[in-house]
Amino acid sequence: MNPALDIAAVVLVLIATVVLGAMGVRLSRTTGDFFVASRSVRSVWNASAISGEYLSAGTFLGLAGLVLLVGADGFWFPIGYAAGYLLLLLFVAAPLRRSGAYTIPDFIEARLESKAVRRLTSVLVVVIGWLYIVPQLHGASLALKVVADLPGWAGAVVVAVVVCGLVAAGGMRAITVVQGMQYWLKLTALLVPAVVLLIALSGREPELSPAMEPLQAFPVELGPAATHPYATGSLMLALLLGTIGLPHVLVRFYTSPDGGSARRTTVLVVAMIGAFYAVSGTMGLIARVVTPDLAHPGLADTVVLALPSRVLPGPLGTLLTALVVAGAFAAFLSTSSGLVVSLAGVISQDVFDGSVRSFRLSAVLCVVVPLGVALLTGPEALVSSVGTVFLVAATSLTPVILLGVWWRGLTARGAAAGMLVGALTCGAALLGSALVGEALSGADAALAAALLAQPAAWAIPLATAVVVIVSLRDRDRVPTRADRYLARLHLPERRREA
Repeated sequence: MNPALDIAAVVLVLIATVVLGAMGVRLSRTTGDFFVASRSVRSVWNASAISGEYLSAGTFLGLAGLVLLVGADGFWFPIGYAAGYLLLLLFVAAPLRRSGAYTIPDFIEARLESKAVRRLTSVLVVVIGWLYIVPQLHGASLALKVVADLPGWAGAVVVAVVVCGLVAAGGMRAITVVQGMQYWLKLTALLVPAVVLLIALSGREPELSPAMEPLQAFPVELGPAATHPYATGSLMLALLLGTIGLPHVLVRFYTSPDGGSARRTTVLVVAMIGAFYAVSGTMGLIARVVTPDLAHPGLADTVVLALPSRVLPGPLGTLLTALVVAGAFAAFLSTSSGLVVSLAGVISQDVFDGSVRSFRLSAVLCVVVPLGVALLTGPEALVSSVGTVFLVAATSLTPVILLGVWWRGLTARGAAAGMLVGALTCGAALLGSALVGEALSGADAALAAALLAQPAAWAIPLATAVVVIVSLRDRDRVPTRADRYLARLHLPERRREA
């Protein structure tokens, strides 16, 4: 590695981000520009922007590290991430765009005619967003520490400052331009090294060192009993349904011109993120042959940064490392930007007056809190940190969003009860796993630990059942405009106008 070249690559990414963001800032004038880019983002660029913000630090650094640790089992994560967009395509993409909302709380309030449920939704959206921003800041700190030996706080502060300035200055329109560029940079930053490394290794006999022996069964630390079959199935359910509850993903559908455009965008996203996951997984498979000594939780997240110089110790390896570093910082910036702009819209409307000025103030608040948490905590395994966010979203917001789109009988009390039960159950399970996981042993205890560590398989049905049961017992409180609103969600725009 060449620290000076790596830092230069980071600086170039930051400059490109600021320049492109400035172009968007010049076009941002109205409230609609800041919140949803005036609903004018076309499918290809919107798909690039969604892919740019969705492929986070957990994917860029963590996926290859996970494959290094557990081999083929690591591919369950990208399968779950990508398949989640199929559910978005089938069930919520077009209806959410047709809702006319700016944010998830906007949609919930309009659907259920309840400000109290809106406030509860806003709290959950902010918590989920903050939980997702922290791993991005940890990833930035890890990257700069590995490639340039800078202090642990440096990467987090750099990303926080740039994201805060970009979002506050230009809102959704500015970050859409930036995120679209950053997706293609991230794909290039892994695709080029992967191809070059495969060519360089094509004529070599694999050297199986003693370190490879324990690698075949090395347990990744995703929580107690993570290797239990139940844990895998429950994790997949969390990833599949969690995508529907991610605020920074859903808000991008509001930027599409119409429902049909939102559907086309989703199809393109599946293809784009699928291509990226294939490349990232390939880097992980290369790492299992080249860098088995990095197969340790935490350290494995640095493998894509270390691979080029391990295989090609000369100038070419140094250049490829700089390219990977540039892509990594694009990942931190794009995901953080998407999260901050979605949260700023929520806080601006629910805490302040919903103006452009309050949006900018909210953007600062949305960065300061997770930055403080990131500076006070150490980075865990990046993929598992992001997996926890999907779990919280799947148990708290997803059941209400799906039922809000597809079930007339949903009531405000049912939605509130389901969100509270889902969030509290999920939190209690994860806390219980952390407290009792080490004390459990044996087959039955392993299942109990898995039930706590990966509660999606029972917590999501529980939350959904609570929503349905409470709503059925509260039938006289079904919103009076429910039928009209559902017609708006499901009828194509041209047919409604006719």
